[in-house]
Amino acid sequence: MAKTKIDNAAINPTVGATAKVPQPSQKPAKKKPDKGGFYWGTGRRKSSVARVRIKPGDGKLLINKRGLTDYFKREQDRKAVLAPLAAVDAEKSFDVFINVNGGGTSGQAGAASLGIARALKSYDENYIQVLRDGGHLTRDSRMVERKKPGQRGARRKFQFSKR
Repeated sequence: MAKTKIDNAAINPTVGATAKVPQPSQKPAKKKPDKGGFYWGTGRRKSSVARVRIKPGDGKLLINKRGLTDYFKREQDRKAVLAPLAAVDAEKSFDVFINVNGGGTSGQAGAASLGIARALKSYDENYIQVLRDGGHLTRDSRMVERKKPGQRGARRKFQFSKR
C-alpha cells in the first residue's frame, strides 16, 4: 500500500497561512471616568447587587441616598463597606455613591465592598495589588442552596417515623 502525501494548504488554505494574531497589550488600558467624572464598579454578594460610583472628593458616602450609619445599623457591616477605602488610605479622598438592592444587610454590605474595590481598581491600577492582598477584589460565590423536592429544606428531611 502506497502512502500519499496530502497537502493541507490545498485542502484548507487557512492551515498553512501565517496569520498575524494580535497580542494582548502588557498593561490594561486605564478606564476613563464617565461624563460626570465617576468611576464605576459593580459588586455582588448572595442575592444583592450594588452599583458603585466613586469620584475624587471630600469623603461623602451615600447608600441609596442615605448616610452610612443610617443605612447599615451594625458596626460590622459599616466596617465591611469602608474596608477597601481603608486598605488604600482613601477614606476622605473619594465621594462614594452606592445603589444597592436585593438580599439582606450583610449581603448588601459585601456587595457594596466589592463594588467599591472594583471602582478603585478602575480609578488607579496601582491599587490592584493592595486590594487583592486584602481580599477585597474576590467575589464571594457562596449562595443559598435550593430546597429539594420531598424534603423540608435544602438538606433537612421530614421526621422519620418507624411506627
